[in-house]
Amino acid sequence: MVTSFAQDKISWLGHDGFRIDGTKRIYFDPYQIQGGPQGDIICITHEHFDHCSPEDVAKVQGPDTVIVTEAQCKEKLSGDIRVMKPGDTLDLEGVHIQAVPSYNTNKDFHPRKNAWLGFVVEMDGITLYHAGDTDFIPEMKDLQVDIALLPVSGTYVMTADEAVKAALAIGPKLAIPMHYGAIVGDVEDARKFKDELEGKVDVLLLDKE
Repeated sequence: MVTSFAQDKISWLGHDGFRIDGTKRIYFDPYQIQGGPQGDIICITHEHFDHCSPEDVAKVQGPDTVIVTEAQCKEKLSGDIRVMKPGDTLDLEGVHIQAVPSYNTNKDFHPRKNAWLGFVVEMDGITLYHAGDTDFIPEMKDLQVDIALLPVSGTYVMTADEAVKAALAIGPKLAIPMHYGAIVGDVEDARKFKDELEGKVDVLLLDKE
């Protein structure tokens, strides 16, 4: 069920961008997209340009779209914006959203003090985790999710090897690598992640839409 949901409902838009086409259409961090169907919810993890891109948000934002993000992004965007911090929860017409921590442990690009976000979203009986720009952090061990979207490129986020450790700690039914192919990292990082988890955690590599 989880793999078929991912194959049918999850589209990778490149980098950390995804669209989930369920009961509600949810976007995560749209960046350098050509356009797309209007989103019901747009979740934005933090204010860096390749995650909070007002021009890309505008391509999929409608008059009733709800944007869920952190405080710094609010200054860049307009519309119905719901500001969250790690630990907050939000219910939007059958979609349950939990904001979780997302930060670096051995580099300074995403400091914990900024309270930037990952998201755990429950919709249509599936619980999905979008990790945001993060390293392997202790809070991941407390997550119980069906699908985990994890960065694998290194430099600003986890390396593929570190992402393998994160996936093993989380134990999702399915892991999908992200954060490669745009700014840093390439498909080899994603393949390494998949190969090292063979027989331990199912991994799906999505082609960019």
